[in-house]
Amino acid sequence: MELLEQILSNQNMNEAYLRVYRNKGASGVDGITVDELKEYLRENKDELRKRIRTRKYQPQAALRVEIPKENGKMRKLGIPTVVDRVVQQAIHQVLSPIFENQFSELSFGFRPKRSCEMAIIKSLEFLNDGYDWVVDIDLERFFDTVHHDKLMRLIANTIDDGDVISLIRKYLVSGVMVNGNYEETPVGTPQGGNLSPLLSNIMLNELDKELEKRELRFVRYADDSLIFVKSGKAADRVMKTIVRFIEEKLGLTVNAEKSRISRPKELKFLGFGYYYDYQSKRYQVKPHPVSVQKFQRKLRQLTKRNWSIPLDYRIMKLKQVIVGWVNYFRIANMKKAMTRIDEKLRSRIRVIIWKQWKVPRKQIKSLIQLGIPEEEAKGLPFCRKGYRYIGLSKVVHRALSNKRLKQRGIPSALDRYLKVHTVI
Repeated sequence: MELLEQILSNQNMNEAYLRVYRNKGASGVDGITVDELKEYLRENKDELRKRIRTRKYQPQAALRVEIPKENGKMRKLGIPTVVDRVVQQAIHQVLSPIFENQFSELSFGFRPKRSCEMAIIKSLEFLNDGYDWVVDIDLERFFDTVHHDKLMRLIANTIDDGDVISLIRKYLVSGVMVNGNYEETPVGTPQGGNLSPLLSNIMLNELDKELEKRELRFVRYADDSLIFVKSGKAADRVMKTIVRFIEEKLGLTVNAEKSRISRPKELKFLGFGYYYDYQSKRYQVKPHPVSVQKFQRKLRQLTKRNWSIPLDYRIMKLKQVIVGWVNYFRIANMKKAMTRIDEKLRSRIRVIIWKQWKVPRKQIKSLIQLGIPEEEAKGLPFCRKGYRYIGLSKVVHRALSNKRLKQRGIPSALDRYLKVHTVI
């Protein structure tokens, strides 16, 4: 079966639809939602296939949205229409196994059965083998600067199907809608499309092959690359020659401000930080301080006193954030950090509960029910101090003990960490 027919087969298109539907996501420029997608495809699938086969299909422009980055700048995303997402996903499902055979074992981003965790473990392996000078390469706006002709040439070296190649190029040049105005995309592949991760790996596989040819130890996750060597002199040499290769051979731009030669303690990779454990005499990982700060900021947002929502809903949202964050960093050492975060979280929850009791009568009654002597209970509500002072008082702490908060369902980052922590 020809490649295009594999892409357009009922089974492959159905799998692509299910993947897009499960991922949900916003509508594109045509306003069709994922909930309306099934009915649309039922009515238009034959016409859609016909237009693709005859090369008359024209993808719609992606909807440009911007989300803030840590450094205060904006990350540009392109949201394709849900129909284009299905077609892109169908292409991805057929091409991915073909290109997987070519990709490096040291590339971990956007690939099946590979993860951030595996990239971190491999980086630790290199550091602990003595390769503790690190060339940290950061590509500037990678998804916005990919050269179309270079990328299509790489694809054509493997894919011998003009219809598929033509369809992929159409997605690259389909443009974006910015505030209702159409803009062309002569370079780049919109970050946010289902096909973009595979295209980025095809492009950056050229970098992987160059590093392997030089017998260098490296770890790459999407456009984040670390190269490990044994000396500062080697690191200087590798930095200069690899930057030259990326810019001259691949036509990409290296971010000079963020790319640097680092020692392990200075690294931040995929949200992790590195440190030397003198007891085990090995490098280990922990969540980077910036990652911890972001986590704490999210918990503070969910525990604002002026957010008037039921406590059960707040608990549910806290559980979602804590479980997701701790699961991601489960191989890191962070027992002390999680203990501190739990203490702050419980304090904020106590303040919230005290505020929800509202009037002195309710506050006194609640404290007595929780075992506080009546005289102590009566003295607290009429204190002129604010919510935070009272919520952090010893009386409220005794009434709303750690044990009681746990029984109420308040989640614990430390408990979750101890449950899922993987020793490496």
